[in-house]
Amino acid sequence: MLQASRLLLLSAIPLLACLAFGVASLEAKEFAFDPKVNQQMARKLNIPVYFTVPASARVALPKDIKTSDRLIDFKHPDAAGADVGLRLVVAKRAGLARRLAQSGLVKTGDLLLSFRSEWGGAGAYPNVQMGISHVGLAYVKDGTVHNLDNPLDEETLGRGDLTSKHYRELQLIHIVRPRNLTDAQRANLLAWATRFNANAKRIYPEQISFNQDYNNPKFKPGGPLDFVKRLAQIGLGHNPPGEVDMFCSEFAWSLLALRDCDPEKTGEAFKRGGVPSCVRPVMRPMRATGSYVTRKSRNAYTGLADGPLLVIAALKLPQAERDKMLQSIFVANPNGLKKMSKGHRKLAEDLQPKFARLETYYRSAGSGAWLGLKARMIGGAISKAIPENYSPTSFLINALLPPDSSNRTMDYVATIFIE
Repeated sequence: MLQASRLLLLSAIPLLACLAFGVASLEAKEFAFDPKVNQQMARKLNIPVYFTVPASARVALPKDIKTSDRLIDFKHPDAAGADVGLRLVVAKRAGLARRLAQSGLVKTGDLLLSFRSEWGGAGAYPNVQMGISHVGLAYVKDGTVHNLDNPLDEETLGRGDLTSKHYRELQLIHIVRPRNLTDAQRANLLAWATRFNANAKRIYPEQISFNQDYNNPKFKPGGPLDFVKRLAQIGLGHNPPGEVDMFCSEFAWSLLALRDCDPEKTGEAFKRGGVPSCVRPVMRPMRATGSYVTRKSRNAYTGLADGPLLVIAALKLPQAERDKMLQSIFVANPNGLKKMSKGHRKLAEDLQPKFARLETYYRSAGSGAWLGLKARMIGGAISKAIPENYSPTSFLINALLPPDSSNRTMDYVATIFIE
């Protein structure tokens, strides 16, 4: 009996050693800055400074994040001493979804922004978009991060566990977190996401399709959120007539608008007329340009095209250097455009000539009282031509507002860098 016990103990040693190694590898860490590592990451990323964010955009994180991935506080070399950069989670692809869940770096309700470093310096459109091409909603289930994206197809959504073709080929992902989500709201979002993911093949594209007209959002100022109600009805299996088409960021925005709706308790409310009171926007849709760059008030707001402008303003550069950097945003780079997908490249080429007025707005904003007034006039004219919207980049742009802004509802968490 004693001999058998010894054999059993000896046979368990390799397993115990593996378990001990696994626990030990999940070290308690925080994002740290190292000059040598910073130089290495600057070369690997090769992005303009306006593809990063100021420290004010960051959410507070614990100092004991348990992960085996490298956590790097990257400061962009062109930040001129300002605290502008990215929190980098440098990770291997294998096991990434589980590690992100275990570390708490991704939570249910977070937004996963597809970040294309190769877009940097390619031209006006990719630069103003800050290199962001797509957004999906994250949710944590069974100890693993899952994704919910539109299109709800094999290429983008896949099985919904970050293994679709889109996520397998992606190297960089920004994590943006809606502010002040409660446990109940996260539970609701988990329930909605699970329903949509489980029924994706049945409802796409017959009931939910992809809207390819990014200039035609469903949101209408002052109008009811009927499209959010229809989305919920589809998720509940009510099978409303017709279909609703949404681009990726509209889908994510609509899902977050359901955060106060428990699908198990509010189903009947979605059968009645009108939009249930639990439906509530998570973020105000943006005009092309906002008021914050010229007014800086607590009630001011950002615009869809304000991202790089706000980042460069945070650098507090001398006027000549600032103007040179702003001008570089609008220079077309044919070699850079070749690195973009066919669809995005065509869009960038078509829009390039239309950015002249936006360039004047950029160079005028914040350059003195008269020029500031000029920027407001130009910005107003640009916004009138573009409907209020919610692009993938808009979630990150919202986080560029001051922490105490009454309109800020998003925080930047970190950027996943998959080696």
